[in-house]
Amino acid sequence: MNKYLAGFIAGFIATAVLSLLMMLKAQMGLMPQFNVVQDINLFFGAEIVLVGWIVHFLLGTFIWGGLFVLLSSVLIGAYWIRGICFGIIAWLLMMVGYMPVMDHGVFAVALGMPIMIATLVLHIIYGFVVGLIYGFLPKSRL
Repeated sequence: MNKYLAGFIAGFIATAVLSLLMMLKAQMGLMPQFNVVQDINLFFGAEIVLVGWIVHFLLGTFIWGGLFVLLSSVLIGAYWIRGICFGIIAWLLMMVGYMPVMDHGVFAVALGMPIMIATLVLHIIYGFVVGLIYGFLPKSRL
């Protein structure tokens, strides 16, 4: 299998796991002040929640899944360890890119420390899953 296809599959599965955790967080009423799907909808001016979910899955599958393939060759360790490192990198990018754009401040200062920690944990889980799945999938050198 092409290594990028493997990355996309791993990204999709990791995004599904992350999404289940996000839904569980919402059902439990934890940190309602932060909802990435609502943020995406606001950013695009969409009124249908499905738009946010589609964009979330496209980003997690293709952008982050593809970036993992590109960066995994420079990260060290087993693929699941590379995935955790990648998840931390993605979290840092979210903290300095996404959060300020969405008016939450650098490192989500407007939302508070619990959001910063929760998003770090979620990104570590995403990275772990993407690395684990990618490591299990057969890949060609293409």
